[in-house]
Parts: sequence; structure tokens; C-alpha cells
Amino acid sequence: VQLQASGGGLVQAGGSLRLSCAFSGRIFSSYVMGWFRQAPGKDREFIAAISWSWGAIYYGDAVKGRFTISKDTAQNTVVLQMNNLKPEDSAVYYCSARRTFHSATIKVKSAYDYWGQGTLVTVSS
Repeated sequence: VQLQASGGGLVQAGGSLRLSCAFSGRIFSSYVMGWFRQAPGKDREFIAAISWSWGAIYYGDAVKGRFTISKDTAQNTVVLQMNNLKPEDSAVYYCSARRTFHSATIKVKSAYDYWGQGTLVTVSS
């Protein structure tokens, strides 16, 4: 599975951005697609995840109520809509995929098997 993230850029605080992740290769119903982010000097942080088949959704505490994850199974794409952005949201955002669904480890980056190249989001104050 290969992943290609896009949509990052520079935005003012309070603004919005829409990130997309296009997947290629064979994707099975058990797959989970996720977004993580990593700011300079910080650990990679869980943002959101969605199960490919039944659409169960999870969010990290820092983005609940502001970010929305969705999927388009026909286009093999996952979208992260980011609203009310804050300077602390600035980071490189990575899309990811894992082959199996386990809710207990949905936020654990080491449980993800595939990673995209990252797209930079910068939020100015």
C-alpha cells in the first residue's frame, strides 16, 4: 500500500485546511486509515483514524470538535478537514494505514504499517 498526502500550506489562526490522502494498492476491509502529526522536537501525535469498512472514527483529544476525518472508498481517499486552526496545530501531517483494527491501539503510531511522506501545515498567529 502506498499513501500520498496533500493539501498542506500556510493559514492564519482560525482558518481551515483540507488534507487528502490517496491510497494505492490492495486495501482490505480490516484496514484502518489514520492521520498523525509531528512538530519539531516533539513526538509523532495521533490525530484521527477511520476504519475502512464500517467507518468507526477516533480523534485525538487536541483536535476533537475541530477536525473531521472522512473516507471515499470509491476514490481510495481519506480526507482530514481541519477547522479553527491554531498555531499549535503547525506540524508535518502524515497519513497512515494499518492492516488490522484494534481499538485499544488505534492511537499507537507503532501499530500502523504504512506511512505517507507528510505534508506541512503552518498556522500563523
